Amino acid sequence: MKFGLIFLGWAAAAVAQYSMFPAVRGTREMVGAANNFEVEAGYRLLQQGGNAVDAGVAAVLAATVTEQARVGLGGEMPLIIKMKGKPARVVSGVGTAPQKATVEYFRKRPREPWEREGRVPPIPSEGLQAAILPGLVSGLLLALEENGTKSFGEVAAPAIEYAEGFPIGEEYVSFIRNTAPLLMLWPTSRDFFLPGGVPPERGQIFRMANLARTLKEMAAAEKKARGNRQKKIRAVHELFYQGDIAKRIAAFNEANQGLIALEDLKKFRAEWDEPRRGTFAGYEVLKPGFWTQGPVMIQALNLLAGYDLKAMGHNSPEYLHTVIEAVKLAFADRDRHYGDPKFSKIPEETLLSMAYAEERRKLINPASASLEHRPGTIGTMPPTPTQGGGESSAQDTTCVNVVDRWGNVFTATPSGAWLPSVIAGDTGIPMSTRGQSFVIDAGHPNQVGPGKRPRVTLSPTMVLKNGEPYLAMSTPGGDNQDQAMLQVLLNMLVFGMHAQDAVEAPRFQTEHFYSSFAQKEFQAGLVNLESRFPRATMEALRAKGHKIVVKGDWSNGSAPTVIRIEGGVLEGGADPRRGRFIFGR
Repeated sequence: MKFGLIFLGWAAAAVAQYSMFPAVRGTREMVGAANNFEVEAGYRLLQQGGNAVDAGVAAVLAATVTEQARVGLGGEMPLIIKMKGKPARVVSGVGTAPQKATVEYFRKRPREPWEREGRVPPIPSEGLQAAILPGLVSGLLLALEENGTKSFGEVAAPAIEYAEGFPIGEEYVSFIRNTAPLLMLWPTSRDFFLPGGVPPERGQIFRMANLARTLKEMAAAEKKARGNRQKKIRAVHELFYQGDIAKRIAAFNEANQGLIALEDLKKFRAEWDEPRRGTFAGYEVLKPGFWTQGPVMIQALNLLAGYDLKAMGHNSPEYLHTVIEAVKLAFADRDRHYGDPKFSKIPEETLLSMAYAEERRKLINPASASLEHRPGTIGTMPPTPTQGGGESSAQDTTCVNVVDRWGNVFTATPSGAWLPSVIAGDTGIPMSTRGQSFVIDAGHPNQVGPGKRPRVTLSPTMVLKNGEPYLAMSTPGGDNQDQAMLQVLLNMLVFGMHAQDAVEAPRFQTEHFYSSFAQKEFQAGLVNLESRFPRATMEALRAKGHKIVVKGDWSNGSAPTVIRIEGGVLEGGADPRRGRFIFGR
């Protein structure tokens, strides 16, 4: 009898479920993204002999179909690529403001039909006035041309297949239902998202005939072009930004009071950039530049390097208070000092220096939460953003991470053209509304202007150990992205968690910053906590002055996928909060 009880206990332990999403590990290759379609698209390319860039591009294209609630072909995307034996590089696939997008225009702009008196933001949150140029396609083509091995037709094949019909998921359906009143205002969007005038049902085969045709036109342009693989891929870019597709996008904008013109599209091309770098606990952290919020993570890590976080205890009141206060200081610098470095002199060296972090760290009071917005004083101080009087709403973003059998790594944060989106005529392409992330305030580095990139929230992460890839991570979540990924990273680097445990652990979300979206609201001291935190922890944070709002068990707005590379093993993490998906072997 005693032996039987021991055996039963051993058997129960052997089948224990340690996480909401089962741990995924492998030794050769791995793809993490938002759903099974995207992961399958990437993995299909790996199985066909493609590398991480081929697979990443295929997964992103599949996302613009199967997850068009959060990202579309008219959107934007920063990505980090590290090819085996070569330095990491960043692709800026973020579109720029068209020539008509001036401060003067937005100061005098007409009110949109859906905007309420007293809650009109400087730049609209929806519609064609908020559109920037589509940057995602150019970024994907640049990555594919220089670091991929496959043709555009090959990497686009899964997306074309899905555009011809795929079973639509719950989240996508929910977004269509919730935004239907706005979609009905735009006939092209109504016909695209509400076939027959009603939203699709979950699991129903959803067809995007116009988008499928556009993708096929792009593949056909490549096939028709002469020359080597690179020249053929450039022919796809020419079609999209100068040829028939560009002309149709521009004509639709002109006919519907949009700001984008053909000349804007002709001038646009994504470009390479150097990653911004920081160090923490012996690891090198790579982020995209100050045209994103990416350096926020480096600044926060620099502040936290002065504490013994492990001794505080994971998610203890002391630990949470310290990390929250560090994040607030980093975001304050983002709100005042970040913008497109092509147009403004960003004090990058100062912001990323340890000397600056040491001075800023003195502002963190271990006994009380700050309710002030406290950017560092560096030169002439830019103004705070003008607020709109309402609450921002952005459906945001997805994530794609790939590691291949050769050790190449791709990490991207595709976004933009989310619902409710305006479909550009018969192209099937939704237009971005990322222009809302600009400010109109004179002297601010993120002030709207022709040819400028808005400072985006999009922020993929790569971590190196001894110069080799150790981790790739990206997430949706708008302003929450870097504070969520910071917590996941600390869970792994400081507390030794496995990847899946790290993404599932309870998280906080401070709102103590000026929103990156239309209304630019600032919510001093507000911290959202998942209800899985102990009540005693919540009360201890309240006692320090944090304005605690307790939400659902899995309510945090971000949902990363992460791939760790250690000891010859690929270990994946997929956040169940928004149904992330990961697979490898």
